[in-house]
Amino acid sequence: MVICLIGTNTVSFSGDVDFSSLEKYGALRLYPCLTADETIARCRDADILLSNKTDLSERVIAALPRLKYIGLYSTGYNNVDLSACKKRGIVVCNTPDYSTDAVAQHAVALLLAGAGSLVDYVNSVARGDWEKCPAFSYYDYPMVEVSGKTLGIFGFGHIGGRVAEIATALGMRVLVCTRTPRPGLPYETVTKEALFARSDFLSLHCPQTAETAKLVNEDTLSLMKRSAILINTARGGLIDEGALAAALNEGRLAGAYLDVVSEEPVRPDNPLLRAKNCHLTPHVAWQPLETRRRLHKRVEEHLAAFLAGAPYDVVG
Repeated sequence: MVICLIGTNTVSFSGDVDFSSLEKYGALRLYPCLTADETIARCRDADILLSNKTDLSERVIAALPRLKYIGLYSTGYNNVDLSACKKRGIVVCNTPDYSTDAVAQHAVALLLAGAGSLVDYVNSVARGDWEKCPAFSYYDYPMVEVSGKTLGIFGFGHIGGRVAEIATALGMRVLVCTRTPRPGLPYETVTKEALFARSDFLSLHCPQTAETAKLVNEDTLSLMKRSAILINTARGGLIDEGALAAALNEGRLAGAYLDVVSEEPVRPDNPLLRAKNCHLTPHVAWQPLETRRRLHKRVEEHLAAFLAGAPYDVVG
């Protein structure tokens, strides 16, 4: 059996994740990130494909005749043509929940950075502004206390729930918009419109689907407070990037702190790169060492379960 693992350069930095545990399941081949054509050329004989954000379109699936199983080093699976896999009987498993703590941590870090204009002050000191200041301190950028402010959370899975817990500990009021309301939820559940209108900080934690694509758009942005800050650690396609850039540049939104964009790596013509008060991190929320090692362990467990005839976390 041939096992191809694609994306080793993102899952493992300088060999800090050991993939050798997969060798007991078959002949293991490791690849960095591959294009669709490279995947077809190098993995044509693969029985098992383990991948991280690889383009697995219908064209790629059709060119891998021996493929029986796809294991994803990710929670999201919008890069996989599930319909093509279903037609071929290919089992697809994602890896939910592995990054709950890491992504929640990053989302809250972005929230606090926005509340304290952290990036602006760090850059200001680096420019030499503090050295030139006649007083011991200066106040060039706004800062607010998060205690008492309202955090809106769109999507309330494991990560959204953890963000809510942390925000509550910080003294924030939490509003939730979720497609699957649960009885006994200790937070106020509201409509999408109310969430956008009432939030001082709005954090996105839903998958990208046909229903949520460009959730943040001209209409929903028009509902938001001018003082509000948008946070996205989910998927870049949740945002109409042109509409967000316009809202920021026109002062209709105070700021955006984003870990994801619609096309990654970010394209040089992405309007968010030049938008006012827009701060980007390069899709790193999931990347603490402990998180990536946990991810690999769970991908291996999924593979073992599939080979034993009892797959779980099946998405297609």
